[in-house]
Amino acid sequence: MAEAAPLVRSPGSSPLGHFFLAGGRCLSAAPQTQQDAEYAYFGLPELLPLRTALILHLQHNTTIDVRTKFSGCLSQEWEIFLEDSYPYYLIVADEGLTHLQTYLFNFLITQSWAMKVNIVLSSGQTSDILRLYAYLMPSMYKNQKFFKENKEKIESAYKTLIKQLEECRISALEFLFGNLNWKNMMEEACETISQLKQLWPEGSDIRRVLCVTSCSLSLRMYHHFLENRKKTTSDEKTNIQEEESNCLALQEMEDLCKLHCLSVVFLLHLPLSQRACARVITSHWTENIHTFLEMKKWCDYFILSNINICEFWNLNLIHLSDLSDELLLKNIAFYYENENAEGLHSNLGDAIMKDYEHLWNTVSKLIRKFAVGKPFPLRTTKLSFLEENPSPIKDTSKEKIPNLGFISMSCEVVDKFVGNLLKDLPFLKSDDPIVTSLVKQKEFNELLHWHSHRPLSDDYDRTKCQFDEKSRDPHYLRSVQKYHVFQRFYGNSLESVSSKVVVTQAVKPKNNFSAPKNKKAHETKAEIITRENKKRLFAKEEQKEEKKWSVLSFSIEEEMKENLNSGIKNLEDFLKSCKSNSVKFRVEMVALTACLKAWKEHCRGETTKDLNIAVQMMRRIHSLMEKYPELLQEADQQLIAKCLKYLGFDELASSLYPAQVSRDDVKKKTDKYSIGIGPVRFQLQYMGHYLIRDERKDPDPRVQDFIPDTWQRELLDVVDNNESAVIVAPTSSGKTYASYYCMEKVLKESNEGVVVYVAPTKALVNQVAATVQNRFTKNLPNGEALCGVFTRDYRHDALNCQVLITVPACFEILLLAPHRQTWVKRIRYVIFDEVHCLGGEIGAEVWEHLLVMIRCPFLALSATISNPEHLTEWLQSVKHYWKQEDNTMGKNTAFKRNAGCYANSPKDYFRIKESYKVRLVLYGERYNDLEKHICSIKHHDIYFDHFHPCAALTTDHIEKYGFPSDLTLSPRETIQLYDTMFQFWESWPRAQEFDPDKFIHFKNKIVVKKLDARKYEESLKAEFTSWIKNGHTEEAKMVLRNLSPESVSSSENMIRMFPLLVEKLRKMEKLPALFFLFSLRDVEQTAQWVRCFLEQKQERQRPPEADKEAHDMINKLRKVQKSIEKQKTMYEKKQKIPRKMDQRLIIHEGERNNLLKILEKNLEIPQECTYANQKAIDTETLQMVFDRVKFSRKGAVLKALAGRGIGYHHSSLSFKEKQLVEILFRKGFIRVVTATGTLALGVNMPCKSVVFAQNSIYLDALNYRQMSGRAGRRGQDLLGDVYFFDIPLPKIEKLIKSNVPELKGQFPLSITLVLRLMLLASKGDDPEDAKAKVLSVLKHSLLSFKKPRVMETLKLYFLFSLQFLVKQGYLDQEGKPVGFAGLVSHLHYHEPSNLVFVSFLVKGLFHNLCQPTRKGSKHFSQDVMEKLVLVLANLFGRRLLPAKFRDSTVTFYQSKVFLDDLPEDFNDALHEYNMDITKDFASFLLNVAKLADMKQEYELPLSKTNFTGKECEDSELVSHLMNCKEGRVAISPFVCLSGNSDGDLLQPNTPNHAILRTIGINHAQAPVLWSQIFDNQGRRMPLNAYALDFYKHGSLTGLVQDNRINEGAAYQLLKDFALTIKSISVSLRELCENEDDNVVLAFEQLSDTFFEKLKAV
Repeated sequence: MAEAAPLVRSPGSSPLGHFFLAGGRCLSAAPQTQQDAEYAYFGLPELLPLRTALILHLQHNTTIDVRTKFSGCLSQEWEIFLEDSYPYYLIVADEGLTHLQTYLFNFLITQSWAMKVNIVLSSGQTSDILRLYAYLMPSMYKNQKFFKENKEKIESAYKTLIKQLEECRISALEFLFGNLNWKNMMEEACETISQLKQLWPEGSDIRRVLCVTSCSLSLRMYHHFLENRKKTTSDEKTNIQEEESNCLALQEMEDLCKLHCLSVVFLLHLPLSQRACARVITSHWTENIHTFLEMKKWCDYFILSNINICEFWNLNLIHLSDLSDELLLKNIAFYYENENAEGLHSNLGDAIMKDYEHLWNTVSKLIRKFAVGKPFPLRTTKLSFLEENPSPIKDTSKEKIPNLGFISMSCEVVDKFVGNLLKDLPFLKSDDPIVTSLVKQKEFNELLHWHSHRPLSDDYDRTKCQFDEKSRDPHYLRSVQKYHVFQRFYGNSLESVSSKVVVTQAVKPKNNFSAPKNKKAHETKAEIITRENKKRLFAKEEQKEEKKWSVLSFSIEEEMKENLNSGIKNLEDFLKSCKSNSVKFRVEMVALTACLKAWKEHCRGETTKDLNIAVQMMRRIHSLMEKYPELLQEADQQLIAKCLKYLGFDELASSLYPAQVSRDDVKKKTDKYSIGIGPVRFQLQYMGHYLIRDERKDPDPRVQDFIPDTWQRELLDVVDNNESAVIVAPTSSGKTYASYYCMEKVLKESNEGVVVYVAPTKALVNQVAATVQNRFTKNLPNGEALCGVFTRDYRHDALNCQVLITVPACFEILLLAPHRQTWVKRIRYVIFDEVHCLGGEIGAEVWEHLLVMIRCPFLALSATISNPEHLTEWLQSVKHYWKQEDNTMGKNTAFKRNAGCYANSPKDYFRIKESYKVRLVLYGERYNDLEKHICSIKHHDIYFDHFHPCAALTTDHIEKYGFPSDLTLSPRETIQLYDTMFQFWESWPRAQEFDPDKFIHFKNKIVVKKLDARKYEESLKAEFTSWIKNGHTEEAKMVLRNLSPESVSSSENMIRMFPLLVEKLRKMEKLPALFFLFSLRDVEQTAQWVRCFLEQKQERQRPPEADKEAHDMINKLRKVQKSIEKQKTMYEKKQKIPRKMDQRLIIHEGERNNLLKILEKNLEIPQECTYANQKAIDTETLQMVFDRVKFSRKGAVLKALAGRGIGYHHSSLSFKEKQLVEILFRKGFIRVVTATGTLALGVNMPCKSVVFAQNSIYLDALNYRQMSGRAGRRGQDLLGDVYFFDIPLPKIEKLIKSNVPELKGQFPLSITLVLRLMLLASKGDDPEDAKAKVLSVLKHSLLSFKKPRVMETLKLYFLFSLQFLVKQGYLDQEGKPVGFAGLVSHLHYHEPSNLVFVSFLVKGLFHNLCQPTRKGSKHFSQDVMEKLVLVLANLFGRRLLPAKFRDSTVTFYQSKVFLDDLPEDFNDALHEYNMDITKDFASFLLNVAKLADMKQEYELPLSKTNFTGKECEDSELVSHLMNCKEGRVAISPFVCLSGNSDGDLLQPNTPNHAILRTIGINHAQAPVLWSQIFDNQGRRMPLNAYALDFYKHGSLTGLVQDNRINEGAAYQLLKDFALTIKSISVSLRELCENEDDNVVLAFEQLSDTFFEKLKAV
């Protein structure tokens, strides 16, 4: 957060205010280049001291790292800084205050791009509670190439620019200071400061110091200036006489300096609360004092630039942000030259007078060359410093916002939520004109046959139904059947789980699975029979497996002799399918014997040992010792001991089998077999990913497919107890299993209970739906379905299913729909997947609404929440509320609450008690380790360097925060850390203690497990931390430095090297892999480049004559085919086939088949020219998948890519296109997929490797963890690999060590949400339940949790929303919806556009516009349609373009690009609407201002510099000047110092920082829609005309080329725009009974036309 508007005022207030507001943020994000920046401000001396003061303030009063020691933006030190720190982006203005400054910014942008650093424009920025939104200009290869190719020209142009800036500086100084140059002025400033140090040896405050030094230096310089003029030669006499009229006498400037000294004394004595009440003088300084003011600013700058010479002087720099106050100076000047001169004499007060005299006397002492006047009187001259002005004092009382008062409401929800506030608020009387003139829609309705009160169909009704659930049409039923078959196939591709038939059962008492089992005596006869049958079946199965092993054993043993690795792989494949422990034990013993034999043979013949054989031998020992200890006989132990002896692990061998091992080799002979390192080091360094995980061996009767871990059993207990849980566990750890267990439980309980699964994306919805359909089958009554889906695009079986899969916005629609509450009561459980989206950018508040509205238990799943305890605590408070509500309503059990909903349920179903408990289940251990690698290019080839996670850390980071909780090391990385620590601190006292083979936890362990390795890692980390805390920081720094790989940056076009990267990973057997990029265009392009690379490779390998052979073959085939067809025609004519002709036909067909085979072989893609695994999927299935995208937009491209084993995946693909990539990737056919971050949100696509192939600001800590979590397939890969390709080393370090952002909540309310809540409260099926839900939403915002002040703000905003809705005619005074409430709430996605649209409709503007081509016609001209699109494009789907874009000289070929303004009548209506809302909002701010924390309002937010204090009461002058308290209520006291008052809140585009910041409300919460948006430089930002342009030309390519929107993104935007038009069209038709209403017809015509154009692309 940047500092608030500072206590500084100077000429040129707008750029200054902007500079100080953005200063903190800019300087922390992108350090300034000192010399360049100073040059850029030489033409603006009023800003130079402010820039210097800001830098000093941030350096001395904040913890921000401010660096300014760079000679220029093309300097080597700046380049090194960017390489070392690599900021996410630099914030730069696209236009400077002068044209030279603009050029300088352009150089900075060009050079930053060359260094691969992104640029964010400072103009056009907006922000919310959590984020800054701005225009991003990413660095691309073409920018880097341009800089490289034109480096000399750029440097030459830059030098020319710097020369011009220097000339500006020289000319600026020459005019003011004559023969005194820059160096002289710096020396003068230093000398002045040195003199002051002698006068004030005890030190002082920066405000006093700057005041006296700057005044004395300015007066000396002005004296010098006047002396120079007198010495001018007689040739210039005429000019001098003209100029002297503009030059004031020294005495007059002394008076001005005295006034300045007095103003500084006011700063010292007056708190901000008093200064904020100062009068605002509107007069400007007279022209003739501008020279001195400019000179004074230069002197301020020179003094501040040399303030560092005060290093050993007691100088207080706290108030660097409060060095001067120009409005205060004007106030004092106005008093002395007007009011005092007219006879008003106000005393200064003793303290102020004393301080002022001290300052002025010091100024006198510092000026030695001439004498200055005494402190009093302050004015000795009569010259006016201020221009005459008819109204010199701003009357803020006239601008005072009228406190409109509240319209009283009689409503239970209002009373319950804000009742405690109502008693303190001013209410309007019933006969008040505002109350009597409340908007009524009747007149409009009756005139035009509209029924605005008529209930509308909701989003559910309007969403396209994939299947007509009631149709009995055979063709339709076949398509439904095909859909379900495909879904099961899709689900089967996600997980190989056999489908389970679910039968409804009576609810049984919960078994206690942790209790010991009872004796057999308690078994029933049926149970005994079942147990015996199972035993017999198991014995039979064991016999089968023994026979199978007998058959396979010989071939596997022989293969192990020839190739150990290949043989072991086949052996392990057998072990995976085998269930008998005795058979598996025998197999492992055979493998161990083979490994020992192979090791002996290898060591006899080789000098360098292949430790892979030793690894395989130890793996077998691990397996035997851990999995089958009860089966080990003495002979087996003897063999294991022998193997350990051969590896050189004598001590372990003796501990296992102490008896003398029979040795057919003498000791010296066995030494040659030894691996030469200790057993623990060997296991950690070479077997890390093979280490046995601690898994439970006792089955859980609730789970058939696997043995769940302890934490997974806790999840099952949660579901069994009907409890809620927040579950945080790594990706692929198995947390989703609880979801399916929960579904099965509800499916078994009855046919009525519903589970809702909420997923963040449509891709995940489709995936989960397919998994559910594959997992479960259930016979349900007619019309009922097991699984349903509801998204914005389509729905099927949503309200007649038992498992609904949906997205948050659609579930919210159902929860808020008044007439869906009966269905809502059927919900038994809700599962929230990827619940960390609660902290996301778009729609985060919807997740909140869902979590607080549901009454049933829930499971909230995520892999990345940094503050799960806080989230759980919040959710527990919500459940506590529901418990109280249930008690209040007398509905303690699910039975009472759900009465009437489950008429056909089994009676036991109702015995389940509601649970209000919310558990937190945390599990942090990944099944497989992740190792990171950096890709670099050397000699036009790609190399990989292992990146040790500790290399991302610094000693400072470890000292402050410790090791990040999720920074885990693989076992070999732990060994690497120990070795490096040992290397760089020779006298490390605990080195032996931490030696892996002597570490106490590993003592006498034959088998080192994963958990043991983790304990060693934690101990080593703790020891390393103690190094830093106990003074061994230098050694620690050397360790971290040594672990870090060399940073290798390449000037190559890295994205073009992408195919080589993929090829290299294939050779290393690291496929399948996901490649994450952040641009839709690059995702598609890189996939195409890989395909081209493979095609070119095939072309090079293809024999020269192959094409000719293929061509000849095709010709032969054509001839043979013709012969066959000719013969068949003859047979048909003759009907009887002669024997000879029959034989000829057989020969021809055989020839054709033979030719086809040869041709197929000729055209076959060689294995090394494709990444596709042809064996992974059969041809028929592959064709079925391809057929689904036959007619889709990207179908042909995806099919061609898939043929080479490549795919891409992003949000703009249709769900069928995404499914193609997902299915084929999971099946193993596609092995290379490029993707955006959408794939990281829960989509089940595990892989061996993850590659970050593009740097982006979207690659942050959260996305990094989500994406890297995909690496390592459980059950297939014991190790996952993460590769960084073209990601700078500093960025990698930030990603690894940064924490995931905490979930803090968003501003939860909007006007439309309040309206939707009131609709639910007044029209809900169950009024009590509906009101309880509404109050839950209002009371339980995550943002306001444990923050009563925020809650008060939300209550007042709720009141403001109600008042707005009442005044606009959407609610009556009882809180019931009236008028067009339904239409407004239906367009809830688009606030405030929905409110503006309805206001236009009510005013009759659309009726005026929508006139048909002729009377009685139902058709509208193209001109009317285009105007209608123009209006809608100004309201919906607005995309702003940077202001600078309008000045570009780019030629647009198809699009107009810049959207025209609204037609005049619409524009006037919009202005009127905005003004009404702004007045109401400003009035609301006055009411809410009382909640501000004024203690915080009087301090700067970043530095916490405080400006409170005791008000000055003994000065009459202070009382006289600071007497304007009116109009300073809702505005920040800092902003008051700039002359602003409450009245400014009524101005369009008032900056948010003008409002009191602690009330937590800003203009973003006001439902206004400005037709013209201006950036912070006052330039208008045009709207992108993409919707209107597309309507005119119908070309997506045109939008890409001219409107600068990616094709996929453009398609989504147009689709949303089309859906909005459709939604309006349907709503209007439902509201109007006149079938021929022009507005309704016009919108229907537009909707049809727009969808037709969209379908065409």
